[in-house]
Amino acid sequence: MQKVMKIRSMPGAVTIACLLVAMAGSRGAAQEDKPIREVYQAQAMGQGTQLGQNFNVTINIERYATPEERQVLIDAFQQAGSEGLFNSLEKMHSKGRIAITGTLGYDISFVRRIPTDDGYKIRILTNRPIRFGEAWVNGRSTDYNLSALELDLSNEKGKSTGVLLPASQFKINKKTNELEIENFQNPWKLRNIMDRSKE
Repeated sequence: MQKVMKIRSMPGAVTIACLLVAMAGSRGAAQEDKPIREVYQAQAMGQGTQLGQNFNVTINIERYATPEERQVLIDAFQQAGSEGLFNSLEKMHSKGRIAITGTLGYDISFVRRIPTDDGYKIRILTNRPIRFGEAWVNGRSTDYNLSALELDLSNEKGKSTGVLLPASQFKINKKTNELEIENFQNPWKLRNIMDRSKE
């Protein structure tokens, strides 16, 4: 049985939570709802109980989220927590797709591109597809119905990194009043990231 883990020690995971849901990081981010075509490929490397496992991930981005959509998510989280995020993401138009090798993948509901000193970050938040068998059993895993991904793309060759959180929920720690991601599995490190957009 998979162990539920709180990820306080993962800077990428914490950053995803803070910058997708909270207000931080919104300045200087060009978020226009215009058609584009960006394609990124990465290798996901397992950690903890998934150590030694790996698979390829392809991210196709067709448009970025608007500031208005970001505000919708902020309001939804403030009102109803992780479930509010899930419901709001369900209503958003697709911004692209994430695909794991050998699968059809699933839609991206929310994606932002944020400039950095050394390149830019891509941050994705979307609903996790829950298969029929998982829904039928209605186990604890169905509470972790969000997926998050971050690519930290560097202008320096070989320096790009990322993290994938395939099954997560967001919550406020009642003791510290801080935003946290609770992950149903260990996070997957993303390596060998390639921008295929110009090919």
